[in-house]
Amino acid sequence: MPDFKLSAQLKGHDADVRAVCFPAADTVLSSSRDQTVRLWRKTADKPPAFDATITSQGHGYINSLTFLRASSSWPEGLILSAGQEAIIEAKRPTLTATDNADRLLVGHGHNVCALDVSSRGSYVVSGGWDGKSLVWETEKWQISAQLVHQGEVKSVWAVLAYNEHTVITGSADTHIRIFDLRQINGNGEVEPRRTLSTNSVVRALCKLPGGLKGHPSGAEFASAGNDGIIQLWKMNGTQVGALQGHDSFIYSLACLPTSEIVSAGEDRTVRIWRGSECIQTITHPAISVWSVSVCPENGDIVTGASDNMVRVFTRNADRTASPEVLSQFEESVRSSAIPQQQLGPSINKEQLNPKSWLATHSGKKDGQVTTVLEDDGSIGAYQWSLGEQRWVHVGTVVDSSGSSGRKVQYNGREYDYVFDVDIEEGKPPLKLPYNLSENPYEAATKFLGDNELPISYIDEVAKFIVTNTKGATIGQTAEAPSANSFVTNPQDQPGQATQPKKYLPYTDYLTLTQAKWEPVTKKLNSLNEKHLLAGNKHIALNPDGVNRLETVLKSTMGAPIQQTSPPALLEAQRSVYTLITQWPYGDRLPALDVLRCLVAWPGSASLSDSKYGSIVDIALRGALETGDPIPLTDSPLTDLIKTFDASNLNINNVMMALRTVTNLFATAEGRALAASEGTAIVSLLARIAGVEGDQGGPIGADNLNLQIALTSASFNFTCLALNQKGSVELELLMLLCQVAEAVIRRQSDPEVLFRALMSLGMVLAMGGDALDLAKTLEVGEPVGEAAKKSGEARIKALAQECLGYLKQ
Repeated sequence: MPDFKLSAQLKGHDADVRAVCFPAADTVLSSSRDQTVRLWRKTADKPPAFDATITSQGHGYINSLTFLRASSSWPEGLILSAGQEAIIEAKRPTLTATDNADRLLVGHGHNVCALDVSSRGSYVVSGGWDGKSLVWETEKWQISAQLVHQGEVKSVWAVLAYNEHTVITGSADTHIRIFDLRQINGNGEVEPRRTLSTNSVVRALCKLPGGLKGHPSGAEFASAGNDGIIQLWKMNGTQVGALQGHDSFIYSLACLPTSEIVSAGEDRTVRIWRGSECIQTITHPAISVWSVSVCPENGDIVTGASDNMVRVFTRNADRTASPEVLSQFEESVRSSAIPQQQLGPSINKEQLNPKSWLATHSGKKDGQVTTVLEDDGSIGAYQWSLGEQRWVHVGTVVDSSGSSGRKVQYNGREYDYVFDVDIEEGKPPLKLPYNLSENPYEAATKFLGDNELPISYIDEVAKFIVTNTKGATIGQTAEAPSANSFVTNPQDQPGQATQPKKYLPYTDYLTLTQAKWEPVTKKLNSLNEKHLLAGNKHIALNPDGVNRLETVLKSTMGAPIQQTSPPALLEAQRSVYTLITQWPYGDRLPALDVLRCLVAWPGSASLSDSKYGSIVDIALRGALETGDPIPLTDSPLTDLIKTFDASNLNINNVMMALRTVTNLFATAEGRALAASEGTAIVSLLARIAGVEGDQGGPIGADNLNLQIALTSASFNFTCLALNQKGSVELELLMLLCQVAEAVIRRQSDPEVLFRALMSLGMVLAMGGDALDLAKTLEVGEPVGEAAKKSGEARIKALAQECLGYLKQ
């Protein structure tokens, strides 16, 4: 059978392509860290060419994708995608980014990293960083089952809808679980029928065909993960084979109609496996190949990689790319730089074979990589091609600049180092650029912000930098910067004595201002155009208004806060007030997103609206009033907070409103406004936490972003109470303690627990009446519960501080 060759390169994404799907011969789907889903339609056969349409534009990276095939209910089928926003979007392929989704599935509390749909389309299964796996029936689009994952699961990285009643999951706890959906209990949960142990994080699963076309090993499904090994399994839990060849993480698996397995991973390759043998290795000019998918109609494959490209490969000569494109692809692979650490131990040039060695030696297996000394003194990496029986040049090895003095290029800039960082077990490595002139903690803070990761990882990342640049520093000390985080006394460098941390009291306010203006602007523009086309000019911005707003967003969203605001900020803010109060409830999210960033700038918090009131009124009413426009009323905000119907809320709108409240504390006028509106705001925090109100339990308990916003706003109020004595009444402090206790009781995410525990700790650190109040409320119990729930040292240390105050 001929080798796969490049068929087409699809260029359009602005960041890593994290997921691909190949539902039909003329249709490719892709999703990316650039926050888009794209549909590529084939427009020409010779040479093959595709045109793209952006079908979805999100507010976070999109890393999972699948397709629901055409049915009587959905004649066009449905694209299902999800990611950082923790919402699964179902959308017809003929719709574009400006159209509303056909269905939005809300149930996960963190990044949704895996999706699959059953062959008959009766259900969708999802997996996420929250450790959950949910089954959604597609007739009513409701959760029909939650798959139970007990223990320290951390993340469900892979899901497989094996058949109409069987689901298989792979998790960061190194286990594979097989579920029978017919065994659902009264709580809507399904316990695993069988749990299989592996030696590594499980990142990928794929079904193998049965019968005469089955896999030669008799395996019924395959798994792969961080150890770079593909394991072959029968449904009874027996492992019947293992395929070894990848040199790093395997991220994705697929199966060809021929029963051959296709794998993709961190070693830049896609590999084709026939039986137990790797018969072809396709190297990409990228650091990672994140995803691979097979077209069921023609057996072609599509890949998504870290160089922002989607590529189609084929065995059919009629669908092969032109000779020029093939040559360009091969040259891009040859010219790519391979970090030395990707090839294992340090390479000694003096011990390398010369290039002439390749002419007299064959490889032992397809994909084997060897390094030789090129004629110009550089180190060349060559890969053995079993099909062509030759060594193929796949790149030039670049050594660490820490020893060579050479800089490393990353995103158009030069750095002393560009590290691959594993934030925690089960998460893919991210790129951390670093110069020796930087403070390790400043570099770590920027890295976490750029990748929208919890600040709680700062110690781990900074220590990673210090360890991996040891002996190469140029007078730097590992002092933590003054930042809006809880880092007060970071761990010393390795080899030095570690000083105990002290978290309480903490006097800096938190902000939640991390943002990217481009996707928000695109979404606002598309919604504004939708209203113009619908004849709703009275609630839409004119072109000049759109341009002025965009100019302000460029200079404020995600930018460092300055002492003076842009001159047009207040004018732009008035426009945002109009969008929040006049647009339909389902369209308000991007405007609320803008507002929570603007409020951190000087002067913003003081701008009120003659009809709707202060920025607090607008943010909270925009999130809670589902009618459009927001009704004018003389009733106090507290009345709305007591009576709103939680069942109709968009949780992300509420989350943005709480982020706005959190960011109020960035300025003096904002803190004064928060104090004056304290009763209303804290009452809302209590309703969301399930402490107050007869309308049921907590709101958005499964939404991690909402819980972060809730605990951040709570902490800022306690910080205000400590910094400005008498600014927050004891009654509100009591309510904030109850909010923190409710959060600790229901949540398990370390960052949420830490912020809730800090809120309690701040009340204790005030001493006097506040400390007496906390003792009366017996906060020692939730403090102890937080310490038991998390194994993180910072939470246990903070809990000990809290208990120390209680002993006074």
